[in-house]
Amino acid sequence: MKVTAITLRPGNVIEYNGKLCVVTKYDIMQPGKGASVIQVEMRDLRGGTKDNARFRTQESVERVRLEQGDYQFLFAEGEQYNFMHNETYEQIIVEGDVIGTPKQYLQEGMIVQIETFEGEPLGVKLPDTVIMAVIEAEPVVKGQTASSSYKPAIVENGAKVMVPPHIETGTRIVIKTEDSTYVERAKD
Repeated sequence: MKVTAITLRPGNVIEYNGKLCVVTKYDIMQPGKGASVIQVEMRDLRGGTKDNARFRTQESVERVRLEQGDYQFLFAEGEQYNFMHNETYEQIIVEGDVIGTPKQYLQEGMIVQIETFEGEPLGVKLPDTVIMAVIEAEPVVKGQTASSSYKPAIVENGAKVMVPPHIETGTRIVIKTEDSTYVERAKD
């Protein structure tokens, strides 16, 4: 659908030079003389390359609507991840590079949100946090203060997470999926 350039915001997907691009930043510039322009920074959804474009504020751009659906993670085969739509039971295969680094936190049965365009998966959003058990943690060094020092620990999927000194092997912890950071000790 056509929209005016001034309505673009981060997260909007537009068609630009035959590519699907997601807007990451925008800046409206009003020169002393002449018409206002909007400077847009965007990333190609398929290739990952960044691009900058400048539009007149009243210029029309093609905004694309992505379909979003809840899918259940079934299993992984190499770098291909299989998901099933929760309502239609239709299965979809997503390449590992589309998911990115959070793919290491996928667990069997986990519900994720997948964005598709004309049936092609373009993005996968995992839950904000996951609960995992620590399988290896360094012992506490005497004299360390809990407020400023963290120690490396390895969780059940093999990922390395920096945790506070009081976390020991076997403890279940909450981890942020987007950047692999420790949130808190699990309450279960």
